[in-house]
Amino acid sequence: MSSSTVSASTAAQPRAPYGILISMAAIGPLAMNMLVPSMPGLQTTFQASSGVVQMTLTIYLAGLAVCQMIYGPLSDRYGRRPMLLAGLALFVAASIICAFATSIEMLIVARGVQAIGGSAGMILSRAIVRDLFSREQSASVLGYITMAWVLAPMIAPLIGGLLEQWFSFRAGFVVLACIGSLVFLAVFVRLKETNLSLQPDARLLRTRLYMSLLQNRAFRGYASTVAFGSAVFFCYLAVAPFIMVTVHGYSPVEYGTWFMCSALGYMAGNFISGRFSVRIGTDRMIRIGNVLTLAGAMLMLGFALSGFFHPAALFLPMALSAFGNGMMIPNGLSAAISVDPKNIGSGAGLAGFLQIALGAFVSQGAGYFQATWINVGFWVMIVMAVLAALAHWSNARQ
Repeated sequence: MSSSTVSASTAAQPRAPYGILISMAAIGPLAMNMLVPSMPGLQTTFQASSGVVQMTLTIYLAGLAVCQMIYGPLSDRYGRRPMLLAGLALFVAASIICAFATSIEMLIVARGVQAIGGSAGMILSRAIVRDLFSREQSASVLGYITMAWVLAPMIAPLIGGLLEQWFSFRAGFVVLACIGSLVFLAVFVRLKETNLSLQPDARLLRTRLYMSLLQNRAFRGYASTVAFGSAVFFCYLAVAPFIMVTVHGYSPVEYGTWFMCSALGYMAGNFISGRFSVRIGTDRMIRIGNVLTLAGAMLMLGFALSGFFHPAALFLPMALSAFGNGMMIPNGLSAAISVDPKNIGSGAGLAGFLQIALGAFVSQGAGYFQATWINVGFWVMIVMAVLAALAHWSNARQ
């Protein structure tokens, strides 16, 4: 092959704006995780119960879920770029409101609005990658992007804990507003439109399309696997701060430091996805990820039932589960949104909705019962991991 042919082939290869994709996709998880170490302290600040404070996480997850159903169709109709700019602007405004919240109710509502804005980057980064790459390639690219942007939410609890210790929870929202402003400017200046096949007839609520996707065995199987597998991690987010800070008396900073173990596990799993998804195949990667997710959940429950507690007994098994999630989620999402290549944004939105909605339901339920049943979260994680494996097994055998 001549050098000119090689050059032409390289030039034809689509280039993803990795830096912008990483930044805009990290906004949502960053805002979600930064407040987590401060949640026990919010009970004292606002004189609220643990169940009410848990709503600051649940309403955020609910906002992420619902808005993924909206951004997908809108981006199919109007393009990815305008939807991103609108979402980021809303995120910045809501972060400022959170910083000046005078009641727990005001904070909960503002967190919901913040999630509406933050979800734009999460869902549209996936759609942009699928705009540019094939199914197998997009799984690999999503793995690399997730591996990189998971660094932000990995250190978010530690940053949140430090800001809580030095100032108050409000400082975290000021930081988020600044970060959101910088990402908005980057998108405005550097990001080009990637949806070159706009659909003027795409509706906001594409009920018929969503029903068609849900009736599709492949989409239903992949989306269910991702939703149940992700629920393991969301349940962990709900119960880990309570166990570490409230029950065993560790500081928010210590929680944030140990949290990095599970985040590193997730990042490593995404690296494996990025490195080997094309070679091994999405379905095999999903199967391996499901086994590891279940193994980590079983280890956590085993330590809890034995009565032994050390932060390592909580966070190292979760690192194994997170490693499995990192292998399973990019491949499951890529496979799900590849079912209908003409409606990538809507497919990504529905898959994301199912993923986050189940996470919100599971985390709120575990958070509600954990005060009277301290091990409830570990049992829920086991159930979710088993259902994730069964969903993919059922899909593969038909």
